[in-house]
Amino acid sequence: RASGPASASQSRIKIGAKMDGTITAMQATLHYEAGAFQGSPMGPGCMTVFTPYDVENLYVEGFDVVVNKPKVAAYRAPGAPQSEFAAEMAVNELAKKIGMDPIEFRLKNAAKEGTQTIYGPKLKVVGLVACLEAAKSSPHYNAPIPENVGRGLAAGFWFNIGGQSSVIINLNPDGTGTIIEGSPDIGGSRASMQMMAAEILGVAPSSLNPIVADTEHVAYNQTTGGSRTTFATGMAVVEAAEDIVEQLKARAAAMWNVTAEQVDFTDGVAHNLSGEDQLTLAEICASAEKTGGQISGRANINARGAGPSFAVHICDIKVDKETGKTDVVRYTAIQDAGKAIHPSYVEGQFQGGAVQGIGWALNEEYVYSKDGIMENAGFLDYRIPLASDLPEIEAIIVEVPNSFHPFGVRGVGETGIIPPLAAVGTAVAEAIGQPISSLPCSPPKILKLLMAAH
Repeated sequence: RASGPASASQSRIKIGAKMDGTITAMQATLHYEAGAFQGSPMGPGCMTVFTPYDVENLYVEGFDVVVNKPKVAAYRAPGAPQSEFAAEMAVNELAKKIGMDPIEFRLKNAAKEGTQTIYGPKLKVVGLVACLEAAKSSPHYNAPIPENVGRGLAAGFWFNIGGQSSVIINLNPDGTGTIIEGSPDIGGSRASMQMMAAEILGVAPSSLNPIVADTEHVAYNQTTGGSRTTFATGMAVVEAAEDIVEQLKARAAAMWNVTAEQVDFTDGVAHNLSGEDQLTLAEICASAEKTGGQISGRANINARGAGPSFAVHICDIKVDKETGKTDVVRYTAIQDAGKAIHPSYVEGQFQGGAVQGIGWALNEEYVYSKDGIMENAGFLDYRIPLASDLPEIEAIIVEVPNSFHPFGVRGVGETGIIPPLAAVGTAVAEAIGQPISSLPCSPPKILKLLMAAH
């Protein structure tokens, strides 16, 4: 009752290309279910559908359709998986028709710095080409395709957002500290805040305690969403830490009777540039009572310049042609993170997005009665992937820094759910020798396709 389903959709894609692989035009008509009231994620679907491609002629129509079903709600990268599934399936079909490798086809038409997006801005430096090259040289793509297995590949794009974030960093007399931020941690972001602050202050991350607080303790933060937290709140953490560095220099200058301009601060140590004196961060904090009181830094920002993120996924699927059952044999997720602050958490985001997308592509489906009542409102009837269903998701982190962030961060949370739909759909199509035009690729649907073919 507190949420709702992702938006069901119908998409029609037309793509024109020369026989040398140059895409000349792309057209999409996208219909998104809103539920009983208007407001589907049709907008982001239109924004993202063709953004992985540098094509001069683009035309996209989007329709927000009210139907007798529950109101839809946001679901990871809302609107993008639906439209990009249709576009990527068409791209794969076209590459096959003209006899080009799907990676080479995408490399020939890939979005890059200067590409004009359909939703407005020209792209800055982005990592799609680097992701495609990483896929091309990956062990997975170069491995032979096993018997009775289909292989699929797809790209994905999410624009990411910035927004308002507020942070306070308080230092203690012993040199430890507390990072107070207002972005709920749903993917490991506290550790990333800890690491960014520690990098600026030149201390061990373990000496800083990150706390997610409410607006009684820290100023307003926008929600954790839009792949914004490590980018925007991380930027606020960096600014608050830099505020502290300036204060540390001023305190050290007061202790040495020099100006702050005569003090340098590197690797957690203040250096007197007019002499040989040094003070550690902990030593300055220990004397804070004598130099003006305890030390706190703060930042209240509205972050701009969220770097968009691209991903490329490769999927191998085996299909039992007697039952229609599908098994994911191998899966690789490649994505541009800008800079992976905490690499293992970044890999976790890649893997989590891939698993959600695989579930969407293979099994997950709401079943409604003619009266708009959901008939499979439980996990016995609504099948999501289990750890035992899948191989390890191989993650390859590509780092093409976002120049608008001090450490080059791009949001990574949402892009990973977008490529799996078409990667899985293409793999299933290759395995059964029949086109896939709708999801999920559940056993009854696969059997129906196989029976129709024979």
